[in-house]
Amino acid sequence: MKIDVFCHILTPKFNEKRLAMAPPAMNLAARIKTMPAIIDLEERFRIMDMFEDYVQILTMANPPVEVIADPEDAVEMSRIANDEMAELVTKHPDRFVGAVACLPMNDPDAALIEIDRAIKDLGLVGVQVFTHVKGRALDHPDFLPVFEKMAELDLPIWLHPGRNAKFSDYPAEDASLYDIWHIFGWTYDSTAAMTRLVFTGIFDKYPNLKIITHHLGGLVPYTHGRILQGYNKVGKRSEEGRKLLDKLERHPYDYFKMFYADTATNGSVAALECGVDFFGADRVMFGTDMPFDSEGGPVFVGDTIKTIQEMKASEEDKRKIYEENIRRLIKV
Repeated sequence: MKIDVFCHILTPKFNEKRLAMAPPAMNLAARIKTMPAIIDLEERFRIMDMFEDYVQILTMANPPVEVIADPEDAVEMSRIANDEMAELVTKHPDRFVGAVACLPMNDPDAALIEIDRAIKDLGLVGVQVFTHVKGRALDHPDFLPVFEKMAELDLPIWLHPGRNAKFSDYPAEDASLYDIWHIFGWTYDSTAAMTRLVFTGIFDKYPNLKIITHHLGGLVPYTHGRILQGYNKVGKRSEEGRKLLDKLERHPYDYFKMFYADTATNGSVAALECGVDFFGADRVMFGTDMPFDSEGGPVFVGDTIKTIQEMKASEEDKRKIYEENIRRLIKV
């Protein structure tokens, strides 16, 4: 079984509310036209049928509700999304192994209430958060209770990049150019969020906290040597640096290895092998980013399967990546 842990959907009522709330400049309706499988179930099933033993865990598509709506409307949108995704899992258990809750992170107290409702009442298998909340880092005290709640529930957090074109490439500019914010910026965004969480000490408090990072942990696997040596230097450079490291029980490098990661490398075998080598086969899960490819879905799924087939790993490790790791995390 190939369980796609990081693919995206827009459910009908949620999408209707989303289009009504979003400013025209976001151009959300035009994006849907390029990938009908994001909302059309029959098209999604047609693509899924191209691949043997392929099922999905649903996550709601970017942008997050807090970018679109004020807190009150974001709460309503999250409830609509979670109700609809739970219904899809109930109606199509042969297609969808589970679904991940949408949270109104611009109302952290309401987010905690929605976690309980979505998981305990609706049976969803985790929650999705983005790498920042309208420009505020995830290590802000307002957001840490979400991580603490998920640690107590012993279910995963899906971490999705949140950078957009307004994040300029240089301070003197107002917006990103040439799609840098997305193609390169998302990997940085994930890495920055992971680092901020590491230095909260949350893994010291909750060593079993489960965070699944999109796109194979961003830049972390590729830059693991810089992480190790860089923080070694920080500790020797100044008293301030030593105090920073003394906040943690272990070297920062060790905490980066405590994250989980998906296989969404857009077809790069070398990148996948790098990530599996860093995180270990027990912490990498099959994820495709479907349907956000240039053909509306099949390319990312097919390319991801191909990279796993071609990577240097045992069949046992590949089974872990395809299904066993996520089954363990969500207790299925």
